[in-house]
Order: sequence, then C-alpha cells, then structure tokens
Amino acid sequence: MKRLLFIYNPASGTGRVSGRLPELLDVFTKAGWLTTAYPTQAKGDGARAARNLGGQFDRVVCAGGDGTLSEVAGGLMSLDSPPPLGYVPCGSTNDCATTLRLPKSYRRAALVASGAGVTAPIDMGLLNGRSFVYVAAFGAFTKVAYDTPQDLKRTLGHLAYIVAGIASIPTITPYQLRVEYDGHAIEDSFYFGMVTNALSIGGIKALKDDRVVLDDGLFEVVLVRKPLSLADLSNGFQALINMAPADGSGALVRFQASRITFTASQPLPWTIDGEFGGERQVSQVVNCPRALEIIRGT
Repeated sequence: MKRLLFIYNPASGTGRVSGRLPELLDVFTKAGWLTTAYPTQAKGDGARAARNLGGQFDRVVCAGGDGTLSEVAGGLMSLDSPPPLGYVPCGSTNDCATTLRLPKSYRRAALVASGAGVTAPIDMGLLNGRSFVYVAAFGAFTKVAYDTPQDLKRTLGHLAYIVAGIASIPTITPYQLRVEYDGHAIEDSFYFGMVTNALSIGGIKALKDDRVVLDDGLFEVVLVRKPLSLADLSNGFQALINMAPADGSGALVRFQASRITFTASQPLPWTIDGEFGGERQVSQVVNCPRALEIIRGT
C-alpha cells in the first residue's frame, strides 16, 4: 500500500482542521493511502517533519495556511528525491490555493491532494538561502502578514489583514535601492517590491494568468517607485491591484528575472510567504527551477 505523510497545523483555519481530521483521513484511506498524521507543534516544525520523515513516504500532504505550505515545501527541498506535495488550504488568505486552483472545501481539496489532482513541477525561490514557495516582498504592508496577532486572525479571518494594513499606513517609508537582475540594473527609491511566482498576493489577484508560469525558471518582479505626489503613489498601487500594464505616474516597474540582487542603503526587511524573512543590506533572490512536484487542481 502507498504511504502518505499528512502534516497539519492544528491552529490554522481558526482551529477547524483538527475537528475535520477523521474526515480527511477517511478521504486519504479511500484513495488507497496508508496515512501517518503529524500535527505541527511549533513554528518550523512542518519543515523539520518534512525533512526528517518525508523521504520515507510516497506522498506528503500538508494542511494549514500558506506559511505551513512554505515550511513543508522548504523541508522537502532538502531531500535528494522529494515526494510529490499536496495541499489542503486552511489559512486566512490562502494565496497559493488560488494559484494552484484548489477548492475551498477541505474535503474536496483532500480529494485533489490524494489523487484527483494533477502532479506538476513548480519553481521554488531562495531568499538569502531561505526557501519560499510564492513570494518574497519588502516595504508597504508586508509586515502585516506576520505582525497581525493570531487571535485577530482567528476572529476576523482575511479582514484582520485589512485592519492591520490600514493601521500601518503612517509607518510607510521608501527604501533607496539598487536592483540588479539578469544583466540589468535600476536605482531608485521604492515603497514596495515583490518577487513572486503566484497569481494572488495578500488575497488580491495581482498578476494576470498568462504572465505566471509556475515552472518557467522566472519570477514576476513588481516594484512601486517613490512617486512625486501622494496621488501618484495611490495610482501606482491601484495599477498594481487592477493588473494594469502601466500607470500614468510611472511608479510601477515590472519585469521577469531568474536572479535578482537588492542592495539597500540600510538593512531591508523581508516577508517570505507571509512570515518574517530577515533583513540584510544586500539580498539575493534565486529561482530554483522545477524544484518540487506539487499537486494542482484541474
């Protein structure tokens, strides 16, 4: 019988995933899997479980938010021959679920992860050697994901991020940067930047479907330059949200790249997959093409 490791975060989805555990295990069993369930105990435990146990199984499925998926995927990356990875999204925002076309229903997502989905390669990213699945970002609002209290997330869900984002507006300041990528360079002040391999960021569909190819060896890079006025800043972010090809202020910069180096005038704090990613004055982001096999919806 095929063996499946099910790594789940008991705190995700306002704790509902623990109550649905018998139902999810039943789905896996009916699909022909002998399943071992592992509830994470603390931050980083998903990566440790995937790294230490994943090689013994034919498939790994994780349940939780995007942070749980990021941890488990990072742990599997350390294996010589990682098994395919499935995902049951249970978090507050679930950006990766949108990109992977996964259903919102826990049961239906488990059906996809256990056999109804399509196994496909996916690029992974490294920020200063630390892996990420779908985004590395800096600047405006990026601290919201990891600074928002867990009890507020449980109570308000995605609305919690909006509330925390509004509260952070007075603290937004630009960073003076030199950005080097694939033989090109830009120097300017930027309020925000993201290196991504996803359709949805922070619950907003920020990139068009035809621009995002999950296994092409390229990231989508978006930078919001410091504009001349507050109105220009607003126009730049609005162009980002509306997926406009350009904005009248010239605040929005977009390109694709496989390797990007950010050199800042001060340590640059990062968010990766919704968690704090450290801060450095010089940061390098590298695409690891087709690093994992992930199970997507059809």
